[in-house]
Amino acid sequence: MQEAELIRKAQSGDHDALVELLRSIETSVYRSAYYILGNEQDALDAAQEVLIRIYRKLDTYQEKAKFSTWVQRIVSNVCMDKFRAKKETVSIEEHELIIPDRNNVEDEILLTGLSNDIQEAIGKLPRQYRMVVVLRYLEDLSYQEIAEALDLPLNTVKSYLFRARQQLQELLYDYQKGGIG
Repeated sequence: MQEAELIRKAQSGDHDALVELLRSIETSVYRSAYYILGNEQDALDAAQEVLIRIYRKLDTYQEKAKFSTWVQRIVSNVCMDKFRAKKETVSIEEHELIIPDRNNVEDEILLTGLSNDIQEAIGKLPRQYRMVVVLRYLEDLSYQEIAEALDLPLNTVKSYLFRARQQLQELLYDYQKGGIG
């Protein structure tokens, strides 16, 4: 069943369509939350909260925005709430990444294939840069979709991505030289 049809059926009260829709996005939601928040437990908590919000607010979704953009906006908002609640950043620990949906091998390979250095470098970015990097490179959203998801001007998104790439390049260069500690 196509996403648009699932959404319409779920909005009409079809429980099976709702479950299928939520299952189709749970890996993407978790992956975004993980790379924004930086650790597995916070990401699992955030993903659960996002899926609950989507369940409760699906009737407010309108097709003028892409569904993935709407979902990523919710992910971003939940992660921002978690940052505000913590008031501190969490470093990424070296451990095996557990993916909730083991049926999606491509996502599993993508997540586990990222080196620890890249994960740590992303984790060291300022929050606003980390969020645009995750949405652009892990969720493959366009600049415009990122702007909509984060409620930012398009030029701000471009600027954040430019600065994030510069910082990542510097961090990864330092990792290669063994200078990060």
